[in-house]
Amino acid sequence: MNTEWLREYCLSFKGATEEIQWEDHLLFKVRGKIFVITSIDNTAENLLSIKSDPEVFDELIENEGIVPAPYLAKAKWIAVKRNCRLKPVELKALIKKSYSLVYEKLPKKIKAEIT
Repeated sequence: MNTEWLREYCLSFKGATEEIQWEDHLLFKVRGKIFVITSIDNTAENLLSIKSDPEVFDELIENEGIVPAPYLAKAKWIAVKRNCRLKPVELKALIKKSYSLVYEKLPKKIKAEIT
C-alpha cells in the first residue's frame, strides 16, 4: 500500500476530503469526521487506522498485523501494521466500511448535501 493509492481510493467516496493534522498524519474525512488516518512518512509501524464494525472488531484484531488503534480502540478503531497480510481487496473493504460507519452517523441534512 502506498499513500497515492490510499489517497485516490479514499477521495473516491462521496464528500471525502483530506487534511494534514498533527504535523505528520494524513486524515481522510467526510464532513469533518475522520474515517482513515495514515502517517505521511512511510516509516511508521502502523500503515493506517480505520474505524471498524464493532461486531467484528474482536475478530479483526485476531489477525496478524491488525491491532487495536492507539488512542482509538475504545471507539472500535483498528490499526493495520506493516506486517499485515491483508490483500488489497480486503483492505479496500475495511476502508469502505470505515467510511460507511462514519457517513451513516452524519445528520440527514448533511448527508443530503453531500454529492
